[in-house]
Amino acid sequence: MNFKHTFIVFVDNFSVTYKQLLYRIIIAAVSGIVLYFGLSPFIRTLMPELNRLLENVHDFIISLLNGNLDSMANFRKEIIAGYEAILHLFSVKTTAFVLSGLLLLLVYVIATWFAAIGNYAAACVINDKMSLRAKSPFFSTLIKNLKAACVYSAIYVPLSIVYDLLIGVGMFFLIFSLFTSFLPLLVCIFLFALVMVISVAVKMTFTADFLPVLIRGKAKYGAALKYTFSRKNKNTFNVLSNFLVIGLIIMGLNVAALICTLGVGLLITVPASFLILISFEFVNYYDREEIKYFIDKNTIVKPAKERALTREEFFRGEDD
Repeated sequence: MNFKHTFIVFVDNFSVTYKQLLYRIIIAAVSGIVLYFGLSPFIRTLMPELNRLLENVHDFIISLLNGNLDSMANFRKEIIAGYEAILHLFSVKTTAFVLSGLLLLLVYVIATWFAAIGNYAAACVINDKMSLRAKSPFFSTLIKNLKAACVYSAIYVPLSIVYDLLIGVGMFFLIFSLFTSFLPLLVCIFLFALVMVISVAVKMTFTADFLPVLIRGKAKYGAALKYTFSRKNKNTFNVLSNFLVIGLIIMGLNVAALICTLGVGLLITVPASFLILISFEFVNYYDREEIKYFIDKNTIVKPAKERALTREEFFRGEDD
């Protein structure tokens, strides 16, 4: 039922997608301008080899979509050669590579910081709709909760980036290992996609409760962290399996948007992906904590046995 309710809640809050889109476009535009001027010298040096690699990858994808499997071996050799040429260039231009990497990391951290603030505001809007049927404006909610969102970002973003960097390094070497292995190319692609989806699902499973327990549970940050990483009575495998399925659906939607709409559809599917994940986090939290909630204006989901309010919740005026 969590899976079904997640998509009903997402549709009920779909208008937030457009606010998220505008917010993320601003972040992407500012980040792009900074990176363009900061990385231009290094990119000009890298561009010939990078173009060669991207052309080979492009031709490979086209051949794969057309069912031309006979040329897969040649594409594998070309892609490996381009990959090794880029690695050699990195070894020659080590200083420029390190400085560019540091700038890229700094911009990524700042952009992720602001994106997390946007996710916090979106989560507040979704929670208001689920608990009270209140239609909270996205940008007003963002400003109202800016301090709390900044603290949330200060805790979540470093943890997320450390995990993403470890996974990114692992995936970088996994690509090279798979493409130089004896395995068929389609098997390599399957294994790469599988590892990527599982790594994201694991991350989401162990951080899924952070936003709900902060916003709906009104917990302090230390208590929220402790609650988030505690897996007692949380059906971890069930949550992980749901994130795996949702992750595959999101991947399919974004790939379809990229191919079928020449990338235009990503303007909707990318911000919508974050809203789907946030919706699942709150549905999962409400159901586990036995709190009744709205999934749309006509439907209230009630637990089989409603949880009694604690003394603190009663005096805070909460009505589950």
